[in-house]
Amino acid sequence: MAARQHGIVSRRQLLEIGLGSDAIWHRLKGGRLHAVHPGVYAVGHPLLLPHARYMAAVLACGDGTFLSHRAAAAVLGLRPAPSGPVEVTVRRAGGRSRRGIAVHATRSLAPREVGTCEGIPCTSPARTLVDLAAVLDRRRLQRALERSLELRIFDRRLVDAALERSRGRRGTGVLRRLLAELPDDPAPVRSTLERRFLALVRASGLPLPAVNARIGGYEVDFHWPQARLIVETDGRATHDTPHQFERDRRRDLDLTLAGWHVIRVGWRQVLSDPDRVAALLRSRLC
Repeated sequence: MAARQHGIVSRRQLLEIGLGSDAIWHRLKGGRLHAVHPGVYAVGHPLLLPHARYMAAVLACGDGTFLSHRAAAAVLGLRPAPSGPVEVTVRRAGGRSRRGIAVHATRSLAPREVGTCEGIPCTSPARTLVDLAAVLDRRRLQRALERSLELRIFDRRLVDAALERSRGRRGTGVLRRLLAELPDDPAPVRSTLERRFLALVRASGLPLPAVNARIGGYEVDFHWPQARLIVETDGRATHDTPHQFERDRRRDLDLTLAGWHVIRVGWRQVLSDPDRVAALLRSRLC
């Protein structure tokens, strides 16, 4: 459990897997657990890397809590790791900040505005940009927006939807003006098959993926960071050789070991069976 959560566990989780209160107390006394927040512990040692601090803050605030604002931006790669309190957003009124944690409470957090990133419950890139607009100056917000484009996790449709749900919030006017300055270029696909696949995604109303980005040393055709999903479009011209077949299998294994789910689709699936492809993607994304 700790390995999946950056070395962090909560008291509730320990009780659920069968440890009693005395067992938890003895582990604390013996130095096998170290208190980070009330009811949240580091396993094995007290030194916390940033991701461990973020996970601890989310667990400390309970169900319906998501890493947000500058902390979410750091995990998503939009901003450097912040030095101050870890910012989280809770889906309820009256969230109370505590030592080392800044709590933002909201009633307007749509399902598409949250997910996980690096195993940590986190606001989506679109929602994170809207949240950043409330706490960053124009220059830093513009850099975060540019970074989302560089990482190819920017989805204009989702950002517009998040802005619409956040009318009246501080900074939304600045973000709208920055968006208006963006060029309206098509996604940088490299083949007809990639173009057809992207059209299938749009027609199915699914979230748009990042395109032709590098993950774990490999360039992948399409990926959805929040869902840890990669789709490779296999055209026969570039993939139908014994050597390429073996390379594809090796990279799939490496990406799977890194926590990604890899799906491969070809011409026949995209052109003749788009509904099944869309259904498979929807089962992973929604």
